[in-house]
Amino acid sequence: MQQKIKKIGVMTSGGDAPGMNAAIRSVVRTCAFHNIECYGIYRGYEGMIEGDFVKMNARSVKGIINKGGTVLKTARSKAFRTKAGRAKAFEKLKSEGIDAYVVIGGDGSFTGAMVFNEEYNFPVIGIPGTIDNDIYGTTHTLGYDTTLNTVVDAIDKIRDTASSHNRLFFIEVMGRDVGHIALNTGVGAGAEEILIPEEDLGLDRLLESLRRSKQSGKSSSIVVVAEGDKIGKNVFELADYVEENMTEYEVRVSVLGHMQRGGSPSCFDRVLASRMGVKAVESLLEGKSNYMVGLKNDVMDLTPLNKAIKGRSKINMELIRVSDIMTV
Repeated sequence: MQQKIKKIGVMTSGGDAPGMNAAIRSVVRTCAFHNIECYGIYRGYEGMIEGDFVKMNARSVKGIINKGGTVLKTARSKAFRTKAGRAKAFEKLKSEGIDAYVVIGGDGSFTGAMVFNEEYNFPVIGIPGTIDNDIYGTTHTLGYDTTLNTVVDAIDKIRDTASSHNRLFFIEVMGRDVGHIALNTGVGAGAEEILIPEEDLGLDRLLESLRRSKQSGKSSSIVVVAEGDKIGKNVFELADYVEENMTEYEVRVSVLGHMQRGGSPSCFDRVLASRMGVKAVESLLEGKSNYMVGLKNDVMDLTPLNKAIKGRSKINMELIRVSDIMTV
């Protein structure tokens, strides 16, 4: 293993996700294991530009593996999108003697890392941290599994009141571009319909499906809607349309919002974060750069950042068929 790198930075960037703290912990402790100094970079690229660094050791990250959010904070940086901002960030890193860094975030964070690497040949490895699971090159992103559990728990609670009042609930979950959260939680929570960006069900088919559910003896229904679904302008307009055309239902809307991002990470996310942190640091020490760490067939693998950014995660078509069968 090459030892050219002596100091590694770690930061979180973009939207927070459960498991980010576990990944920070893994990066710091892997550095300690290999006798490499590790520096936390606060507030993502904004903190990099301002030189907001703190030296970390194995004890600095005690008690955070079970914490949601990120102890290093996160922010979106307009300044880093400019050459002047990136030049300032480079100077701050070099003045601290940081030789490489690990960025935990999504495609926007990876784009910044890739541009920075192209301009300064600065070693970087990405760890995918986003609840949407919308990054190419890994079957699971950090936070995705925890979010599924959070959403299913919320839907289970909403179903209690839906069945008590014979109501139809539209439950909006995150997923602007992909429907992974909606599809998996919809199947897991026994939803009557699942609306995702990849499948345009259409208003008429939705009404037809809900009428079939009613005729089959169902007195209440749950419809899980990804925020990026294209049927209506928004979930409230969709609910109004159904209520106008199905007066036998009381229709309610529940938008789960940012509660999906919070909470203690699941065991799966903690283990995944630990594995990804080790792989990220050891890849840098092996001289690799401009890659993202990912999980493929339960093995840690590397995907070039440009492919991770440009690629598209695919929905599980078999799960759509399973959903159709389960709603009879």
